[in-house]
This record gives sequence, C-alpha cells and structure tokens, in this order.
Amino acid sequence: MMTEFLHAVLGFPTVLFSFLLVVVIGYWIAALTGLLDLDDVDASWLGLAGVPAGATLSIVIVLGWLLSLIGGQLVTGLPLQLAVLIVALAGGWSGARLLVSPLRRLYPDDRAPSRHDFVGRHCVIRTGQATPDFGQAEVTAADGSSAVIQVRTTGDDRLARGDNALIFDYSPDGEIFLVMPYERDH
Repeated sequence: MMTEFLHAVLGFPTVLFSFLLVVVIGYWIAALTGLLDLDDVDASWLGLAGVPAGATLSIVIVLGWLLSLIGGQLVTGLPLQLAVLIVALAGGWSGARLLVSPLRRLYPDDRAPSRHDFVGRHCVIRTGQATPDFGQAEVTAADGSSAVIQVRTTGDDRLARGDNALIFDYSPDGEIFLVMPYERDH
C-alpha cells in the first residue's frame, strides 16, 4: 500500500507538486518558528490580492498536488498526464481564488498613519505668522481628525494667521512640514 502511494506521489505529474509541497511544509515550519514573517508580500501578481503570498501559494500548491494525485491515478499516457498537469494548475489557482476571498477579512488593508500622509493637504496657519524659521498650522487628516503641526515656508514667503497653505514636503529632522501659499476654492 505504501509503495503504491509513493509511486503515485513520485510519478508524473504529481512529482512536480510533491517537490513544491515539501517547500510549502518547510515554509510553514519556518513561519511557525518565527523565522519568516507571513505578512511580507501580497499575492496580487497572481490575481489573488489581500492575503500574503505564502498563504496563497500554499493553497495553490496543495490543491494542485491533490488534483494531480487524483488525475494521475485516473489517466495514463503522456498527453493525458500533461492535461492533468494543466488542469491541476488551473484548479489549484481557481480553488485558491475561492478560498482566499474569505481569508481577506483576516488581513485588513489598514496601514499605520504617517506624518507623510499630511503632504499634499491643505492647512491653516495658527500662529501670528509662518516664516522660514517659525510657524504652526492646523491640518485635517483624511479621517477628519485635526493636528497642529510645525510648518516652515521657503524663500520670501510669509503667511499670516488664518492664511491657507499647502503642505508640499515633510522633514523628519525636527518634524517640520514645508508649506506654500494656497488659494482654496470654496
């Protein structure tokens, strides 16, 4: 019985998936021991975005292995075995599409807010003036919250309290935003 299983697993076309299945098992052992980070890469290049590529490829390979194992036992001859290989690849990918869809909820697309999110936003000067050496402004984030930030102008620009400005750059040194005059359409 065991020799029949080994013959099936090591026979064409299943042997291609068997090798990949060993790689998948090694990947998951490394991931479970903390050697790999599961959230590194998205599988959007496979048309399966929203779930890490390691998980998505694992599903494709496992399903492809199962389909090739079953198909390899049902057909003989190289042309039909090549067809099994193609069907196993397509079936693995299609099955992964179905299984990845509910998994997307486990991997929200939220990224941490960053000060760079303010670049390109409108702000209002809140100090007496904003110059190349001094100034503060109030900016509203995309989520509706507001923040008072340190701003600086460039060149000869001087902005007075209540003036509208556009944030065009952020300098992490000193956490300063560079602004320029901005006429806002109401």
